[in-house]
Amino acid sequence: MKQNKPLPKIALGAWAWGNDGTFGGDLTDADLRPVFDAAMKAGLNLWDTAYAYGMGTSEKVLGEFLHTVPRDSYLISDKFTPQCANPTAENAVTAMYEASAKLLGTDYMDIYWIHNPVGAPEWTRKLIPLAKSGKIGRIGLSNHNMAEIREAAAILEKEGLKISAIQNHYSLLNRSSETSGILDYCKENDIVFFSYIVLEQGALSGKYDTKHPFPSDSDRGAVYNPMLLQLEKLNAGLKEIADKHGVAVAQLPVAWAIAKGTLPIIGVTKVYQVEDAARAAALELTADEIETMKRLAGETPLNVIRYWEKEMK
Repeated sequence: MKQNKPLPKIALGAWAWGNDGTFGGDLTDADLRPVFDAAMKAGLNLWDTAYAYGMGTSEKVLGEFLHTVPRDSYLISDKFTPQCANPTAENAVTAMYEASAKLLGTDYMDIYWIHNPVGAPEWTRKLIPLAKSGKIGRIGLSNHNMAEIREAAAILEKEGLKISAIQNHYSLLNRSSETSGILDYCKENDIVFFSYIVLEQGALSGKYDTKHPFPSDSDRGAVYNPMLLQLEKLNAGLKEIADKHGVAVAQLPVAWAIAKGTLPIIGVTKVYQVEDAARAAALELTADEIETMKRLAGETPLNVIRYWEKEMK
């Protein structure tokens, strides 16, 4: 097995590169190439994708860019999604892995995840041959609760393997992976916790409010527009802290997630988003600022758990 390379403080998500409309609109290679180049220049070289993002579209676009730089200059985080499994394949996990690897132009995934627990623990068992073959650096579980994590850990332990990464929705507005004990479990077991939707798809970026809502015909608009009035106090508080540091509001929830010991995955479709991510990685919040952000978020009790998720217990 190849030696695992150190991880940057932030991973960049290519889920919107799949063009399915959930996380963004139509994007071309010409739109995204400057984003990729800016990220690599900034040292943000951990790319998170999945076959499920546009049924291979995200991987194909990302793979075309990755092909132009040395393999040892980047890390790939990819996923097996149970809902996309080939029912006729001898091993659906291996089949999806190989399809993804071909699109990405690699024979090795730095992190390979079981995307969600549908059908668990069957998929954990079917991941074992891949892991033992040396084609996976770190084994990850995404959207799994505490019981499901322990179940998978026990299966892997019998084979001399371990979970190295957990990826769940974690933000100022959704701390269920913290209150359930998952973050503590990760710290105790040398597992990297990846936090996604840290910015609540832009709702915590300071860009949107009741006067400037999300597009009404978008998935994000349907979810977050009804919450914008309640979010105004939180975003105003974030802006006060951001102004003290001379940074954009969008950098604060990311810096907060890093301060909480997690590795945020930030979806990027614009160069300025990469620049914000790089600055957030360098931003150090005070203990008082972290506590203020937690308090403001606690005063904004909103259910931001998305349709594919559950509250972690």
